[in-house]
Amino acid sequence: MFDKLEDLLIRYEEIMSELHEPTVANNQERFRKLMKEQSDLTPIVEAFTEYKKRKQDIEDSISMLEMESDEDMREMLKEELNEAKHRVEELEGEMKILLLPKDPNDEKNVIVEIRAGAGGDEAALFAAEIYRMYVHYAEGRRWKVETMEVEEIGIGGMKSVTFMISGNGAYSVMKYESGVHRVQRVPETESGGRIHTSTISVAVMPEVDEDIDIKIEDKDIRIDVMRASGNGGQCVNTTDSAVRLTHYPTGIVVYSQTEKSQLQNKAKAFALLKAKLYDIEQQQRHDAEAELRRSQIGTGDRSEKIRTYNFPQGRVTDHRINLTLYKLDKIMNGDIQDILDACIAADQAAKLAKMNEN
Repeated sequence: MFDKLEDLLIRYEEIMSELHEPTVANNQERFRKLMKEQSDLTPIVEAFTEYKKRKQDIEDSISMLEMESDEDMREMLKEELNEAKHRVEELEGEMKILLLPKDPNDEKNVIVEIRAGAGGDEAALFAAEIYRMYVHYAEGRRWKVETMEVEEIGIGGMKSVTFMISGNGAYSVMKYESGVHRVQRVPETESGGRIHTSTISVAVMPEVDEDIDIKIEDKDIRIDVMRASGNGGQCVNTTDSAVRLTHYPTGIVVYSQTEKSQLQNKAKAFALLKAKLYDIEQQQRHDAEAELRRSQIGTGDRSEKIRTYNFPQGRVTDHRINLTLYKLDKIMNGDIQDILDACIAADQAAKLAKMNEN
């Protein structure tokens, strides 16, 4: 580990030196790559620099203890020694986590697709509530939310909704939401007071940007334009602005009608199609790397039941990490950070255990 850290420190110094060269500022692409690499390395370099300083503090304290005879001074030096040793242990753990292989998609925006599953109208109502939960969470982090595709039902529910969350590191936390979410409660339409169980599925996909090559051949796609349906403002339902894309090889159909402009809807539809095609590629790669998938939390099987929201008892249980929280109201209002932090910690622990085996 320490050989690797020394190599990273050398690389960091090389980057800093290159960034000060006048020619680099003129090459914007090179400049951006170096800044990104510097940003990625900074936390590791800072931790390693502090680690080396604390190790030196330990050596200094031991040397001074051997020479010191005054009891008060010895007590102070022992305290400083224990504090430095404790911090060294903390830093070793932090550096191991910082050295874990990074998901190349972690810094990207995400496209989230929520679909009502078993439970009819109740599932559609729950899908709408989970959508609002994510919107509130994103707004709390000052991330931008943009609806791409929605199919509503008359009573306020959603059969499906697809939206983009734009924000630094959005995928790094939202990826843990992929899977089946289950709700247990008494529906408003249930006169007998019986608890019903309904499900929805959540798919979280990284936005596909220029650095990922997803080819879509013209012959593989059909583009249909039509008038938007459902609720719309001025112009939305009166022009052929809605766009539907059909991808023949996969059978994927995407639809965008949220913008007034046909061009904007077409761009959104292609962004969504690219994300879905890239997601299929990722799923196939994960399937081929079964061991890797087993060491990850919630980034694999879309059919996995990941969480239950029990309304009568006011609790939410994440089944992957055996976490139960009794603050359902707050969670439904977007307070999901505790769950996400626990998923991240469990994921890191699983990867560290895997790394230690090798």
